[in-house]
Amino acid sequence: MNLKQEILKEHSKTQCNKIVNWVGNNQQRFDELIELFLHDEYRVTQRAAWPVSNCVIANHFLINKHWKKLIDNLRKPDIHNAIKRNTVRFLQYIQIPKKQRGPIMDICFGFLESPTEPLAVKVFSMQVLYNLSLIYPEIKPELKLLIEEQFLNQTAGFKSRAKKILSAFN
Repeated sequence: MNLKQEILKEHSKTQCNKIVNWVGNNQQRFDELIELFLHDEYRVTQRAAWPVSNCVIANHFLINKHWKKLIDNLRKPDIHNAIKRNTVRFLQYIQIPKKQRGPIMDICFGFLESPTEPLAVKVFSMQVLYNLSLIYPEIKPELKLLIEEQFLNQTAGFKSRAKKILSAFN
């Protein structure tokens, strides 16, 4: 499969699933996909985000050798929302290695407190932080404060996730 060509062919659930099925649990194919996701032109990186997320959710181990590049990518100020959204999306479902937890916490707190981040990035960041608060309970007060500060001025989607997290704290 010419992966770049397939990514550019169309942006649909069917095409995403085709790519995810092609990658399967094959590390070499995933490495090819993540290289396009991290280093190609704008449209390719944007469209590769969804299959990357689904591949990692299905086979967590595929991301193991890419943590540093992934974190560096999330720190870029000009990355597309699709890249942030799909990266933080899969972080909700996987065990983040101990070495990566601090940087991921910093990034997710930044996304959550930013007034300009899209809803999905904020909500997924909130969940990642909640998951990490089960390991690091000392972050609970800061997470709770950020949620409460934004609660009244946010969307129904934000409020729904926020209520679940706040009730889990109590």
